[in-house]
Amino acid sequence: MSGRVAVVVGAGGELGFATSVVLANAGFSVTAVDRTAKTLEALPDGIRREVGDATDQAVAKDLVDRIAAESGPPEVLVNTLGAFRPGDALSATPEDLRLMLDVNLAAALWLSQAVTPYMRQRGGGAIVHVSARPASEPTAGMAAYSLGKAALNHLVRILDLELRPDGIRVNAVAPQLLDTARNRAALPPQALAHAVRPEAIADVIAFLAGDLSEHIGGAILPAYGA
Repeated sequence: MSGRVAVVVGAGGELGFATSVVLANAGFSVTAVDRTAKTLEALPDGIRREVGDATDQAVAKDLVDRIAAESGPPEVLVNTLGAFRPGDALSATPEDLRLMLDVNLAAALWLSQAVTPYMRQRGGGAIVHVSARPASEPTAGMAAYSLGKAALNHLVRILDLELRPDGIRVNAVAPQLLDTARNRAALPPQALAHAVRPEAIADVIAFLAGDLSEHIGGAILPAYGA
């Protein structure tokens, strides 16, 4: 068992993939989690893989329990899960709101609940969630998405207040737009002018997860690009 265990959820996406690699290179024993095994196949050897849907509270707990039993209590949890659905406030549907809250908020809560007992057991840890710029700055045409991410921001601050006495720091990084293959295929070049590479955001996440940020808690760190 490694003394430095990190769990990266949403590792089948480009940001989760990059974060898994960065943390592994930093010396963590990394377990990468995603909903399907296929999305995890490209990860380098040495990174463990687990499959499960963290939007389900029971599944999130089972995942963390299994990782803790096999690798040791996690020191770091990184949650890169996110879903996006455009639409203004007056056209939002119950389905839109449920999806945005389940993926962008609920998974963060369930994962934080699941990992906290193990971090308390080891005497501390770091939790990093991935937010987004519209969570802090109202943006037309992204109502349900903005609400889900704004609720995530508030959750980060609540968790930090509640867990800081246990030595557990909770923070978030907030990109505006990631330079991913999916976004490049869907968006015009001008929209991508300030997009940030997932690897650059992964470095910010690694900073928030590491010892150099030991005095930072409850932060929503902007990473909007130049």
